[in-house]
Amino acid sequence: MITMSLREGISLLIFLLLLLFLYGAETLLLVDYVWGRICKRPGKSELFARRYLILHLVAVVGVGCWLYGRFIEPNWVEVHVTTIHTPKLKTAGFRIVQISDLHCDGRIRNEEKMVQIINSLKPDVIVATGDYLNHTSGLPHLRDALTRLQAPLGKFAVLGNQDGGWPRLPDLLDGAGFRWLNQEAVTVAKGPDSLGISGLNFVRSHVPIDSVKALPSDRFNVFLYHTPDLVEDVSGPGIDLYLCGHTHGGQVALPWYGALITFSKFGKKYETGLYRVGQTTLYVNRGLGLEPRPGPQVRFLARPEIAVFDIVPEQP
Repeated sequence: MITMSLREGISLLIFLLLLLFLYGAETLLLVDYVWGRICKRPGKSELFARRYLILHLVAVVGVGCWLYGRFIEPNWVEVHVTTIHTPKLKTAGFRIVQISDLHCDGRIRNEEKMVQIINSLKPDVIVATGDYLNHTSGLPHLRDALTRLQAPLGKFAVLGNQDGGWPRLPDLLDGAGFRWLNQEAVTVAKGPDSLGISGLNFVRSHVPIDSVKALPSDRFNVFLYHTPDLVEDVSGPGIDLYLCGHTHGGQVALPWYGALITFSKFGKKYETGLYRVGQTTLYVNRGLGLEPRPGPQVRFLARPEIAVFDIVPEQP
C-alpha cells in the first residue's frame, strides 16, 4: 500500500488544523451573533468587530478557492509541450503524447476534451501511465475515449497502483488499440530512425529492473511507469525519457509551497513537471482525473494536463 511520508502527514495535519481554526472561529462568531439577536442582547455583536475583518476576508477567499477548485480547475485541461533534442536521431522527429490518471467514473469529465485535444495534436505515439478507472460506471467512457485516440505508430500503456483493483482491466479495454507493456520493450520507427518504448506495471513489492537497464544506449528509449519512484534506480544512458504520473501534482497545492501530498517515496522531490535525474529526463504528469472518494473532488493549483514531447534530432 502506498502511504504518505511523515513530512506530508505533518503538512496535511497543519493545513487541516488551520482550516478547522478558521472556520471554527467563523462558526462561533456567527452562532454568537444569531444567539444575541434571539436574546435581543444589547450592544454590537463581535461578528462585526474590526479585529475580525481579516478573519472574515480569509474565510471568504477560502470559500472562493473551494468553488474554483471544485467547479473550474478540474475541467481546465492544460497542454504542456516539451522539446527534447537528441543526437540519437538523425533525420526524423517523433511526437509522443502522454496521458495519466484518468480516474474515470460515471460522470464524464475530461474524456471528450482529451480525445479532441490529442487528435488535434497529431501524435506519432500515445502513452498512458496508469490509474484509469474509479468505478465500473466509468468503463464505457474510458473504453470509448481510448478507442478514439489516434496515433499511427502505436498506443502503449502500463497499469497504475489503483488498477490492481481491476485485475482484468487490459481485457476489459480490449479493442481500444493500446498495447500493454510489462517488462517489455517495443520499437517504433520512421525511416532509419527509431525509438524504444518500454514499461512496467505498478507493483507493491520490489520491481525487477534488470530488463530496463539492459536497453541499448545508442537508441532513444522511453520508459513508462506509474510513479516516479524508480527513476533514481533506472536513470542512465539506457533511459532517456522516464514518463509517469500518480502524484496529480498534489491535486491540491499551495502557493509557494506546492503539493501537500504526492504519495511518492520521494515526497515533494519529484512532485510535478520536468526534472533531470542523472542522464535521464523525468516528467511527472499531473493527470486528468480526480482521486476516488473519499479523496477530495477538487483540484487547486494543479490543473489536469496532457503532456506532449517532441523528440527531435540535435541541432547542428
